[in-house]
Amino acid sequence: MTTATIGDSPRRREDQRLVTGGGAYLDDLSFARLAHAVVLRSPHAHARIRGLDATAALRAPGVLAVLTAVEAAADGLSPLRPYAEANVQTGEPFAFAPQPLLAIDKVRFSGEPVALVVAETRAQALDAAELVAVDYESLPAVTTGLAARAAGAPLVADEVPGNVCLDWRTGDEAGAEAAFARAAHVVTLTLDNHRIVINPMEPRGGVGAFDPASGRYTLHVSSQNIHINRNHVARCLGVEPKDVRFVAPDVGGGFGAKNFAYAEHALVLWAARRTGRPVKWIASRSEVFLSDHAARDMWAEASLALDAEGRFLALRAESVANLGAYMAGAGGGVQTYQYPHLQGTVYRLPSIALRVVAVLSNTAPIGVTRGPGFAETVNILERLIDEAARRTGIDRAELRRRNMVPADAMPMTNSFGFQVDSGRFAETLDAALARADAAGFAERRRRSEAAGRLRGMGFAYHIKGTGGPPEENVEIRFEEDGTVSLITGTQHIGQGHETTFPQIVAHRLGVPNERIRLRQGDTDLIAMGGGHGSSRATFMGGTAIWRAADEIIAKGTELAADLLEASESDIRFEAGRFVVSGTDRAIGLIEVAARSRAAGKPLDTYHCWKREHLTFPNGAHVVEVEIDRDTGVVHLDRYTAVDDYGVLVNPMIAAGQAHGAMAQGAGQALLEHATYDAGSGQMVAGSFMDYALPRADDLPSFDLGFNNTPCTTNPLGVKGCGEAGAIAAFPAIANAILDALEPFGVTSFEGPATPAHIWQALHGAASPGRAAS
Repeated sequence: MTTATIGDSPRRREDQRLVTGGGAYLDDLSFARLAHAVVLRSPHAHARIRGLDATAALRAPGVLAVLTAVEAAADGLSPLRPYAEANVQTGEPFAFAPQPLLAIDKVRFSGEPVALVVAETRAQALDAAELVAVDYESLPAVTTGLAARAAGAPLVADEVPGNVCLDWRTGDEAGAEAAFARAAHVVTLTLDNHRIVINPMEPRGGVGAFDPASGRYTLHVSSQNIHINRNHVARCLGVEPKDVRFVAPDVGGGFGAKNFAYAEHALVLWAARRTGRPVKWIASRSEVFLSDHAARDMWAEASLALDAEGRFLALRAESVANLGAYMAGAGGGVQTYQYPHLQGTVYRLPSIALRVVAVLSNTAPIGVTRGPGFAETVNILERLIDEAARRTGIDRAELRRRNMVPADAMPMTNSFGFQVDSGRFAETLDAALARADAAGFAERRRRSEAAGRLRGMGFAYHIKGTGGPPEENVEIRFEEDGTVSLITGTQHIGQGHETTFPQIVAHRLGVPNERIRLRQGDTDLIAMGGGHGSSRATFMGGTAIWRAADEIIAKGTELAADLLEASESDIRFEAGRFVVSGTDRAIGLIEVAARSRAAGKPLDTYHCWKREHLTFPNGAHVVEVEIDRDTGVVHLDRYTAVDDYGVLVNPMIAAGQAHGAMAQGAGQALLEHATYDAGSGQMVAGSFMDYALPRADDLPSFDLGFNNTPCTTNPLGVKGCGEAGAIAAFPAIANAILDALEPFGVTSFEGPATPAHIWQALHGAASPGRAAS
């Protein structure tokens, strides 16, 4: 047996099961007497419902139920509410309208649920859904944040005057004003961090069941946050959380789209109670595009003030976040916690003034994806710094070095009072540039130009706070067969926890990895859990494991001292054994656990903890692009990164996580855009025919290095590693494209960098963006 511990890179133990068809994804599960549900969705982005007639649908073959807002009201169901209902910093309530499970008198986005049709088969449910007659009165729609704020814009919800959920000024306005007044240089950019659809490989879905004897609901679900989502769904159903069980054995990706509760979670459980049958619903890919929580969609105008030597004096930014038709999940929380948290990122920026606006529109609600809020912050500043370098004539890398917080000034406290514990920012930037052979770029550019292509290099420095929900728990059980069960409130959704979590246990307790079994994905297994989001699992779950191990070793030392007839002070724990110092007498942990269980004093240990701080992964990403000047096609030619993830539990898995994030960030920069028609509110990019995800031939081989500094906010020293690439790739690629286009006088373009956008920029098409003084 092997004992792979922290720092080792064993192969992912779950892969054998998953690649040989042994996974337990939602569509793999079998249920007796299963019925199937189809959601009838609004074809309009904005309309009144003047009437609904389900008579013909109810008579259709195999139909068990057609459920609408009328039945939902009769059964006392409640709407979904945001996870954050007030400004995280000030406590001021947001203006919002709760999201009905089924539209009542009005639909607010194309794809909003209107009715649930349940039948013996999915085909029968689809046929019956076409027979539901809904009388709509179409209303004007609004699809962008700026349009939603305009005078006379269509009102999405009466509860949200002017469509504005939040209009908040924060920071040092007086200091910023004074700094801009004395600045030698001021650069201003208008940036659109455009909307994307997250598209996990496994669509959302659920199989609901109801046990009339116990009054309990059970939802088998594809979700990455089952305990918290269970609580919100229970509220919709009007029951206590203990009366609802969520089960998610394997989840085929989440990336934020499965962070929060959806109407369908409550609907299939309610349908199961109504029909007396288990009810299954899995989204089609079209439903993913129309109704999944989307991401990004923030417009910003930002200005950076510098002195004559290029020192940053102040940052001023006004942003408008388009939350979609409803404030879903943490939509308001991102704007008031994540987005302002690391303003200034890794740079010394004495004064920062923000105006943060969040609005509703007739589009799918916004959720989160890798780096929510932090990605928008980094994009704004890294784009401004490149523009400032062009304006001042200072080298881009030198301008960053000149303003970075030095390593000897860590921990740092930024101008909003938030502390970052560790990092060597300038050293990491230099390491990335060296690894990318920045010195050889001029020669590579010359070769590209000789071949008739444009070449540009860009880079960006990312940082993010990781932590998510502040509490986490684990239980470590010693089983009679000599194995160890590790039960967690976090979830694996593809990150390799079945490998990395046992490595942490093996590191602390010396138990061979093969003897450690990870159990998760079931709200009945453990009291609570924060799921997986914000790259929190290894930090939060790992810390709970570490501290539980401390308790096990302490209890085991006492028991071992009795068994070995020695003083506790003479017992040391090493390599899975309790040893009497200075002797060859020892007893293994597994034997101590067996003896203690027989004596009625099991070593099984539960530990719950609440964090006070975050971890702060950071790093520099350097990219090079080639552009065909005749067609506008952008080729991502080189991608180099040096990241600081603290202590790496499994370097191979950490690299894989980083690669995935880089691919997602490149997708947003080059290909992806969730586009709506401004007049009708219909999604134009509603399938993979019109919405391009990155493929293998769109990406180079990633060259990833590490410059790790142990995190001081947790005993493992780890930092979350799952999001960095998505944060850094977007501004780094944009900066590289602008570097390539600079000889043509192109100073701005709005992403993604499709051939049409780049061709238009090259040929002088109007492109909003830059003003400088």
